[in-house]
Amino acid sequence: MATQPKPFLTAQWRNLVMLNYEIDPDLVRSRVPAGTEIDFWNGKTFVSLVGFRFLETRVLGWSIPFHVNFDEVNLRFYVRHQSHGEWRRGVVFVKEIVPRSAIAMVARWAYNEQYVALPMRSMVDPPGESNSLRGSVCYSWRWAGTWNEVSAQISGQPSPLAPGSQAEFITEHYWGYAAQRDGSTLEYRVEHPAWRVWQADQSQFTGDISTLYGSEFTGLQSSPATSAFVAEGSDIVVRRGRPTRIG
Repeated sequence: MATQPKPFLTAQWRNLVMLNYEIDPDLVRSRVPAGTEIDFWNGKTFVSLVGFRFLETRVLGWSIPFHVNFDEVNLRFYVRHQSHGEWRRGVVFVKEIVPRSAIAMVARWAYNEQYVALPMRSMVDPPGESNSLRGSVCYSWRWAGTWNEVSAQISGQPSPLAPGSQAEFITEHYWGYAAQRDGSTLEYRVEHPAWRVWQADQSQFTGDISTLYGSEFTGLQSSPATSAFVAEGSDIVVRRGRPTRIG
């Protein structure tokens, strides 16, 4: 058995808002890293707009002042890669937004991920934290002179993932794949337990997605999300990346 790469990052990911959109697979084919292919759910292709909180972040075991707790928003889609006779299900990030430039620089250096640093703010009040059965989670970022926002309203208690459900498909991808400058693909493992989720009572995206992520995603601004939920989150480990075996 191959030795596991050492952890690169440890943290908590909490209160993950996930707005999911069915799209034409041709819109993301040019972004599929070498050695991977689009991962379909019931024959459908999805992209997800995801906002969440990083807490207690450590890079290579070190806690960096002013870079421990912060927000992230990303747009991602889903791929799979065959390794040693089995399929590894993973994500590809179109772009990831964080509030500090040092975070973006480290991620670009370590994985060649498409990070950008923008002003961000959040309001996180899940059910139970203010003795209420209802709650809301909202992440915002400033782009092109205005505030953009992804949010969801939720109620009750989170539920375990239902086997075969869309929520299971969206959350149960434990690998990341990033195209490298030389055309190769870096693979890295993300470890966390299965999350409980709230189905969103309401969800919303407002802002300009096309100039930040690409004109091929313009339709997301005018279309309601196919599904929306909030994942409770957990401790996570992101392991160091290594090249995939292609072919």
